[in-house]
Amino acid sequence: MKFAVVVFPGSNCDIDMYHAISDELGEEVEYVWHDAHCLDDFDAILLPGGFSYGDYLRSGAIARFSNVMKAIKKAADDGKPILGVCNGFQILLEAGLLPGAMRRNDTLTFICRPVKLRVENNETIFTSQYERGEVITIPIAHGEGNYYCDEQTLQQLIANNQIVFRYEGENPNGSLHNIAGIVNEKGNVLGMMPHPERAVHELLGGADGLKLFQSIVTYWRDAHVVTT
Repeated sequence: MKFAVVVFPGSNCDIDMYHAISDELGEEVEYVWHDAHCLDDFDAILLPGGFSYGDYLRSGAIARFSNVMKAIKKAADDGKPILGVCNGFQILLEAGLLPGAMRRNDTLTFICRPVKLRVENNETIFTSQYERGEVITIPIAHGEGNYYCDEQTLQQLIANNQIVFRYEGENPNGSLHNIAGIVNEKGNVLGMMPHPERAVHELLGGADGLKLFQSIVTYWRDAHVVTT
């Protein structure tokens, strides 16, 4: 399986993402610069965290106009797994690939620490290796992670089982309904504020994030089984 890690000016978690895929997952991975026009050679697309374009205007607002976004939208339409983490989540929201928006943390401060997440939906491309209701520990690092949407959108997310992760116990940023990660209706685009790529080995404080990437590989291998 071949992963693309999309790099925008200001990305700073791209190396972490690359390491998680190459060294811990053991799959092929390449960096792809934001001016790329085609992602057809890749099986999954990863949008890492950071501060794309300096977070000018607002987080992800400029990155959504990058050349690579057309290719990302095509990959999403083709059903390929798309994962946006932190700033990557913000970009997916700005690009309309996921519903809702991000606001400043309700504390108006940057937060960087491990948090508890509850797996709300383990029947997605990204969560098949977890148990439903499983509580995992994943670090966060953001100043604008307060997820918000209108009531109609919230009810659609609930009805369609699109809420994948919720903060367990403490809500660190004021996010609506403790939402930490959502998928699109099709189920192949996941955005989440916590950083699974920073939780792929016990030396990093835990490996709960590795199951997310293993789930993607399991999905891809099952979809490419050759029957005789």
